[in-house]
Amino acid sequence: MAASSESVGSCPSSEGWSKLQIGLAVGVPVVVVGGYLLYKRSKNKKSGKEQSPNGAKKKSSTGEDKPVQDKLESQNDLEKELSPLEKAQADKNKGNKYFKGGRYDQAIHCYTEAIKVCPPEEKQDLATFYHNRAAAYEKLMNLKMVVEDCTEALKNNSKYTKCLMRRANAAEQLGDLTQALEDVTALCILEGFQNPKSLMTADRVLKQLGQSKAKETYANRKPTMPSKHFIRTYLKAFTQDPVINEAGTLDQSSVQNGETDIPDTDSPYYEALRQMNAEKYEEIIPNCTKEIDNDQPCKCMEARLLRATFYFLGGETENSLADLKLLTVEDVNKKIRVNALIKKGSILIQQGKQTDGLDCFAKAVRLDPDNADIYHHRGHVSNYDNKRLDPDNDDIYHHRGHVSNYDNKRSDPDNADIYHHRGHVSNYDNKRSDPDNADNVMIYIIIDNADIYHHRGHVKHRKSAEIIANSGAKIPLPQTVIDSYKNNVTMFPDNGDARALYAQALTDAGKFDEADREFEKAIKLEPDNATAMVHRGLLQLQWKQDVEEAIKIINQAIDVDNKCEYAYEVLGTLEVQRSNMEKAMDLFQKAIHLSRTESEMAHLYSLLDAAHAQLKVAKNLGITLPGPMGMGMP
Repeated sequence: MAASSESVGSCPSSEGWSKLQIGLAVGVPVVVVGGYLLYKRSKNKKSGKEQSPNGAKKKSSTGEDKPVQDKLESQNDLEKELSPLEKAQADKNKGNKYFKGGRYDQAIHCYTEAIKVCPPEEKQDLATFYHNRAAAYEKLMNLKMVVEDCTEALKNNSKYTKCLMRRANAAEQLGDLTQALEDVTALCILEGFQNPKSLMTADRVLKQLGQSKAKETYANRKPTMPSKHFIRTYLKAFTQDPVINEAGTLDQSSVQNGETDIPDTDSPYYEALRQMNAEKYEEIIPNCTKEIDNDQPCKCMEARLLRATFYFLGGETENSLADLKLLTVEDVNKKIRVNALIKKGSILIQQGKQTDGLDCFAKAVRLDPDNADIYHHRGHVSNYDNKRLDPDNDDIYHHRGHVSNYDNKRSDPDNADIYHHRGHVSNYDNKRSDPDNADNVMIYIIIDNADIYHHRGHVKHRKSAEIIANSGAKIPLPQTVIDSYKNNVTMFPDNGDARALYAQALTDAGKFDEADREFEKAIKLEPDNATAMVHRGLLQLQWKQDVEEAIKIINQAIDVDNKCEYAYEVLGTLEVQRSNMEKAMDLFQKAIHLSRTESEMAHLYSLLDAAHAQLKVAKNLGITLPGPMGMGMP
């Protein structure tokens, strides 16, 4: 050919345009962008023809990129007949000049003429003409025509990266997030995942698409109870819940001579307590409703609190909030009211209503400053909100500076200021010797609660891991983090969660053999702890690169607890890496069905959409996604 194609970027010149991470395996060919798993191809194979900066293939002709003369020197030149392709190139070059001068309508006219006369077999040139016209339409904010022209360009050159980015941006602005995702996925693959701008676009589009789908699905989902292990762990996180404590008393009093001094234990409320103790959770809400609707004197407030708790656990958030709202008025028993404020605050923060949620915690502190559940759960949801990840920061435990001297900003589990407000107990640490003092009893109860120690250690672990990841250096996990978990195991040797968290820390520290032993002990202590099994499966992957063993263990976790959303998510991720996209998508769908919050659901939708996009793009581009791990891939 006489001339090569020249594309329009920001101007019509030849210049080009200017994770819920799951740590799965060392050397896995995967790029994680937010929740987006993208394949990194083993080789970025180039075609035989060199790619120009605009994405179209250069011609090998020696007359490359030589336009028709703009100024003709003689009448003979004017009368000289041009070939159709040369005429198209002349129209394109004229359009480029109009584009540079900001005369976009005239540029569009010239590009249209170029398209009309260009021979259909000259696909690379046609792709450039359509793309240049799309760029002019983009300047006029005619996004619909941008998409249409980019589509025509890609029909002629499916690997036109510049055009893929332009259509992705236009589609995103038009709200067609699915099209935008497919285009940016193709772009990332073709660029070998080396362009930060493309990766950031992929991340942004996936988040938008996931949030959009989750919002609709979550509002219409069918409520379902989580696993027994999940519920058991949640309930153990409350030491001052009057209903949970009463259920324990019911068990104890029932043992003594087969009698109980609790009145009317045949009521629906006490039946609900017995069902909770027996881990028969499905009938608790109906029994609580019977108690609330009872015309006779009853335990209505306690039943409402229990119902709100299980509404929340079952994912019926609005029903839970409706019950909790009725329990936060002034005439409600203090213990019930404080517990309701804690649960209401936690829900509101998870919904993104940070100020309202923290106000609930502040009210709870004013009502019962000695209630450790307030500080523990406020620290937990602050961590959830990803705004406060510092376990040594008093703002995790105390709101708006109510406690300003948290042991010189150092974590001290025996410091009563953690649990008491504004120094109500400031001289604990062997300065109180009265064993009958209620404050001392409360503190001893808290120190015996493993969940508080687990959570504090977990926050420290996350913060350290974040610092290491951001540094980009191979820094070992601090020994203080490992020692913190080890101390928890020493204090609570029969607690499965303590050992599972310790095992995770050992894994991050590279002490794989020791970690595996701790996971084994944790699972023996809690055979239904599916999450611990999943982590043990991931350990096999990181330790031995044994994919089959990892999948086997994670499938065992699902057999033990078919409501473990995390198991489906991780297994789906592994199948993505093995290029089993259909199977991965099925697993992600199951995880979505079990997700407990809208944000979790949005993340899972991003994984599902990423897998679907990769499968579709691979077919469109005629490429094969990488095979199973360990098959000669980098």
